[in-house]
Amino acid sequence: MMPGMGKMNPRQVKQAMRKMGIRTEEIPDVEEVIIRKSDKEIVIEKPAVNVMEMQGQKTFQITGESYEIARSNKEMAVDEEDIELVISQTGCSREEAIKALEKCDGQPAEAIIDIMSR
Repeated sequence: MMPGMGKMNPRQVKQAMRKMGIRTEEIPDVEEVIIRKSDKEIVIEKPAVNVMEMQGQKTFQITGESYEIARSNKEMAVDEEDIELVISQTGCSREEAIKALEKCDGQPAEAIIDIMSR
C-alpha cells in the first residue's frame, strides 16, 4: 500500500493513483497465459489478468489455475491424424487441439477429455 493511503476508500485510492499517472485495467476474455522457461512452460487457464501502467512500464498481475509442462514434452511432434480426431470430436480450433495433445503427451482420448472438461 502507498504511504498515506491507509484510511482511503477504493475510489479515493483510484483517484490518487490516476493523479500520480498510474493506470490499471483488467484485460477481458483472456483464455490462457503461458510462461515459457528454458526447461518448462507454466500454463495458467481461465486467468484474470490486470495490467498497471506507470511511467511507461506495464506490470501484469495474473491469477488462475496453473500446471506445468516439461519442454521436452512440448517439443514432441503431434500426429496430424490425432489433431484432426480431436478437432472432429470437440469442435475446437487446431491450436487448441495441438495444445491439448501436447499437454496429454500425444494421447488423443485424453486430449478430447481435457477439452470437453473445460
